[in-house]
Amino acid sequence: MTTSRHRTPRRAQGELEAQVLAALRTAEDPVSAGWVRDRMGGDLAYTTVVTILARLQAKDAVTRRREGRSFVWTPVADEAGLAAFKMRKVLDAEADREAVLASFVTSLPEGDERLLRDLLRRAEGTTGDEGTAAGDEEGTD
Repeated sequence: MTTSRHRTPRRAQGELEAQVLAALRTAEDPVSAGWVRDRMGGDLAYTTVVTILARLQAKDAVTRRREGRSFVWTPVADEAGLAAFKMRKVLDAEADREAVLASFVTSLPEGDERLLRDLLRRAEGTTGDEGTAAGDEEGTD
């Protein structure tokens, strides 16, 4: 005879990472994994929090430094930065980048497409490349 266990609903992909980042962003200084666990309500195993922090570090979303016998953690990326990382990861996994980007851009609502074009124009202006349209507009003395 099998016994049934009470199981909590499965979290959405990336939900724990977002929660850990949110906890880290509330800290004024680098904090330990235990501190993060406490801020998240303490219902997660310490090892789970450390695993999530290590994954975030691999994604360059957090940094760590040794303090005593353990590590303290600091956020590098906010939720938008983490989402951008995920988007790049998906793009990197595809063979035809141009087709993926073209499909993405054409599927955006008009306002988002316009925003993306504006952001790309601004990014071109900050690259420091000579001869760009943004660079030409600034003029020289």
